[in-house]
Amino acid sequence: MNEPSDEQLLIEYRDSGDRGLFAQLVKRYEHELYSYLCRYMNSAEMAEDAFQTTFLQVHLKCSQFEEGRRFRPWLYAIATNQAIDAQRRNKRHRAASLDQINSRHDDDAGSLMDMLVSDDPTPLDVVESQEARDWVRGEMEALPDHLRSVVGLVYFQGLKYREAADALEIPVGTVKSRLHAALVKLNEAWQTNQVQRN
Repeated sequence: MNEPSDEQLLIEYRDSGDRGLFAQLVKRYEHELYSYLCRYMNSAEMAEDAFQTTFLQVHLKCSQFEEGRRFRPWLYAIATNQAIDAQRRNKRHRAASLDQINSRHDDDAGSLMDMLVSDDPTPLDVVESQEARDWVRGEMEALPDHLRSVVGLVYFQGLKYREAADALEIPVGTVKSRLHAALVKLNEAWQTNQVQRN
């Protein structure tokens, strides 16, 4: 027998109140959503809080979930809103130090457009890769929230443009234009960084 879809689990939970169904939903998204929130918020502690409040909101709003709608974009919309609210309450998210960033799990250290991929790195490559990862993290943090959220959803979480648009409650065209604007900013910053290094 096939496993029920996310949408089926939520609807069954809404109708029956069976906590086991809700626990299955949480488990399905535990790593993926937490990783997204860590990248978005640059703080494991704040990400944990946002993760918990996200699923609290899913519980509270499950009666508003429309059949025929996809669960994943709906979940990411709630998570993004919880992250934004938490950041508004705690302005220190912008002051995260490089030490805090470097203490994160290396498997979460993604890069834009695979610029850090290497088959057999030399010690110099390792140092340069770490510097590049640090640079990407710093530049991502410097992006305005509306651009950072689009990059996070599309590139780091792998959402399709339509799913990101649904999650952020904006048109698909706006997702594309924000993504383009973010990539232009990151590319300009990268070029400036390379000129300064040489």
